[in-house]
Amino acid sequence: MGSVTSSRLLVPVSESKTLRSTVEHAVRQAVEHADESDRPASVHFVYPCSQRLTFERESESESEEIRTARSLLERVTVWAEEDRGDDEEAVTFETAMVGTREYLFSPSDYADALVQYARKHDLDLVVFDPGFNPLGTTPLLPPLENEVRRAGVEIQEAPVQRERRTPLLVRRATLAQFLSLFAISYGFYLLLAGSFAAFELATGAISAGIVSVALWGISLTTPLKPAQAAVRFGRFVLYVPYLLWEIVKANVTVAYVVLHPDLPIDPEMVEFDAAVWSALPVTTLANSITLTPGTLTVDVSRRHFTVHTLTPDSRDDLLSGALERAVRFVFYGRAAARIRSPLERQQTEDEE
Repeated sequence: MGSVTSSRLLVPVSESKTLRSTVEHAVRQAVEHADESDRPASVHFVYPCSQRLTFERESESESEEIRTARSLLERVTVWAEEDRGDDEEAVTFETAMVGTREYLFSPSDYADALVQYARKHDLDLVVFDPGFNPLGTTPLLPPLENEVRRAGVEIQEAPVQRERRTPLLVRRATLAQFLSLFAISYGFYLLLAGSFAAFELATGAISAGIVSVALWGISLTTPLKPAQAAVRFGRFVLYVPYLLWEIVKANVTVAYVVLHPDLPIDPEMVEFDAAVWSALPVTTLANSITLTPGTLTVDVSRRHFTVHTLTPDSRDDLLSGALERAVRFVFYGRAAARIRSPLERQQTEDEE
């Protein structure tokens, strides 16, 4: 299964810890195939809906599944565009929900929906995430792969490491990760010391070495991509003055409110799901919101934010998604700016 290649791929998606690696594998395969054949490639990401949706009646659980599907497909698109790079003509992406007009229950039901979609869009290969399991409980992948193969469609299981049921605290790390941890620790030490004297350079190297040896197996254990890290650092350099400008503007607004004779404040808690999906982007957004006067991040559960806002203007600025888009730009690139703002996402949910 692993040797099959194609320029037109179908990738079924569901929440899993291996989904990110599967997306990267599929996009890389499509890009390589497009480079070799000088023809554009296409990758279709589809979310199989387990419940049938109707225009006459839509239950609360169905609405929740649609919201989950849209959020996941938006996330997958951001990842795919990040992996593709700037060559937008080489590979195109499509997203869709399948099985929305029928009940998907057995592996054959899911296989029929995927095969019909693949044939309708002239797709040659179905790439499965090893953690793909839309039902969430009963293992579906092995019989599903057999059903799709039996229908005459080529399949491939992404060659990514499967999720462990009991994650290891200490993992195998590479020399590049050790050196990266050493460099970060050394740089942070020198930043705190504020000096490049020989004593500081020597003690900094010793301290960084101790930290790197002690934490090598439990820190920076994800694969490092120097080029991607450099690009993100460059974006972060652009983000810092933007954040400082937002802080200055918010300070002026809060000062005006405090000094106004009528004290026009209207405190209110705001909750929303941010379109950021891993620990570092979520932490960056939460801290950025708190650093901006007039808003305070009270609680974060995965990507669900609870924020205290002081004035209607601060709420409007928060829900307009400017900070969220800036953080997405840092971690996911320019394409992520096209994702709807929190206000637009809430309006869509209300309409449904």
